[in-house]
Amino acid sequence: MCGIFGVYGHKDAASLTYFGLYALQHRGEESAGIVTYGKKRIRQHQSMGLVNDVFDEKALRSLKGDAALGHVRYSTTGSSIAKNIQPFLVRHKKGHIAIAHNGNLTNAAHLRHGMEETGSIFQTTMDSEIIIHLLAKFRGKDYKESLLKALSQLEGAFSVVMLLNGTLIGARDSFGIRPLCLGKLDGAYVLASETCALDLIHAKYIRDIKPGEVVCIDKTGFKSIHLKSKTRPAHCIFEFIYFSRPDSDIYTKNVYLTRKRLGIQLAKESPVKADIVMPIPDSGNYAALGFAEESGLPFEAGMIRNHYVGRTFIQPTQHIRDFNVRIKLNPIKNVLKGKRVIIVEDSIVRGTTSKSRVKTLREAGAKEIHMRVSCPPIISPCYYGIDFPTEKELIASSRSVKQTRDFIGLDSLKYLSLDGMLNSMPLSKDKFCAACFNRNYPIKFSKRFKKSVFEKRR
Repeated sequence: MCGIFGVYGHKDAASLTYFGLYALQHRGEESAGIVTYGKKRIRQHQSMGLVNDVFDEKALRSLKGDAALGHVRYSTTGSSIAKNIQPFLVRHKKGHIAIAHNGNLTNAAHLRHGMEETGSIFQTTMDSEIIIHLLAKFRGKDYKESLLKALSQLEGAFSVVMLLNGTLIGARDSFGIRPLCLGKLDGAYVLASETCALDLIHAKYIRDIKPGEVVCIDKTGFKSIHLKSKTRPAHCIFEFIYFSRPDSDIYTKNVYLTRKRLGIQLAKESPVKADIVMPIPDSGNYAALGFAEESGLPFEAGMIRNHYVGRTFIQPTQHIRDFNVRIKLNPIKNVLKGKRVIIVEDSIVRGTTSKSRVKTLREAGAKEIHMRVSCPPIISPCYYGIDFPTEKELIASSRSVKQTRDFIGLDSLKYLSLDGMLNSMPLSKDKFCAACFNRNYPIKFSKRFKKSVFEKRR
């Protein structure tokens, strides 16, 4: 996962991009960067860290131009190091090419090997750099033809925003796995991973970029071209479950309302006698609201989150995740003491975070702890940009529900059924990728890919 944002045709492009990235900070906390273009000059500023740490007024003033693109990152392909910060920028005989990428290319190793055999030299370990090499390689009658040739070589998930000699480009893979939307502000065009970024800058949402669509925005206006491949959409269902902000519309549908429906369905499937329903803040909040509403039990905030700590799931190492869990949430003992508590979680990935939280609740005096999870067990890795790199890191792939319950230290544990999850979605079930729950991958890949990409965390 990453967050991407682009602006064309606005005098405050850099500042708008800064605020857009600020709204998308939940999609990546490792690094941030902005590239701008104006008066035939390209400028760049980027660093490791959060958006408000990377950029100050001086940095934003230096980023002149009426076109910009930005990126916040957490790594699934490419190490957590400075040289892998995006947007990635190169200067080539064709001009300037900058790219911000959200997703994961499943044929990255194959493409990279072929390019290196013919003399290409890579500066980073990112699969995103492959797209720039392809753009430089292919020739066409114009940049649009070269663009289509390059993007047609890619397999896997990609939503990208690019600056190509001042032209702002947005593109999605043919399956539409990762989100990307289009907005307008004061006549300027805006591209963003989520609509919450448009809301912050008061841009009007126009529509989603369609699966397989490539949009090109320059001084002549807006043009849309399409990749030739035709297939059914396979939107990432985990965007609704966990990753996107609840105030965003993803794939044209609202995240908050979807999470609440998941909680309602969960209460129908797995009721339990208890005194209160509580979420694990913040991603479990809205499913817990639905669960409490359907079950008729009081909703309580049994834990308070320290909002100055990042999202534990998207930290690069388990050591950092464990530390953040300890300082992130504090129980309210007077709410919990002697109570039978239902915890509503959005998901269980590795199980270590849940175990730590349950221990904290026990110490706070909870009499019983029942966990209800608003998605099915995650049994298989994601190869399209979510950090589920290997089965051995997924607790549900090697342990039964009972074993998981005992490992976490619960009185009971129930997951939402696969049908219950799919039927709670705001789009028909055939429009989603749910491979992490059912191993039904929409894009095939070789065993060599799985080994090369996920044998170590990159």
